[in-house]
Amino acid sequence: MSERIETYGEFFLYYLREHARPTTRALHYLAAFSALGVLMYGLIFGPLWIALLMPVAGYGPAWIAHFFIEKNRPATFTYPGWSLISDYVMTALWLTGKLGRWLDKAGVPHKGRMAAQR
Repeated sequence: MSERIETYGEFFLYYLREHARPTTRALHYLAAFSALGVLMYGLIFGPLWIALLMPVAGYGPAWIAHFFIEKNRPATFTYPGWSLISDYVMTALWLTGKLGRWLDKAGVPHKGRMAAQR
């Protein structure tokens, strides 16, 4: 990607294209829940320093997906804030069954779209 993305709307479609494989997205969902789980554990049971493990829990599975499955560079390196937000937006869309529409907008083939085309 050579040009700088200026709006979050543009970025999110780019983000979805960078997460085209279902396994990549699944590892991102795992990472999002893991990071929240570490935070909750630290807040409820302590010690609070356990929250320092959030980046490991949150980025570990996601980066494994990028380097070994998607074979691309994580968007976090170029757009850290938007990337973090998008991890949770994508997870929320998946949980609510609305991700397919966004994958369509981004031009990402997916199971729902393939079934609809038959």
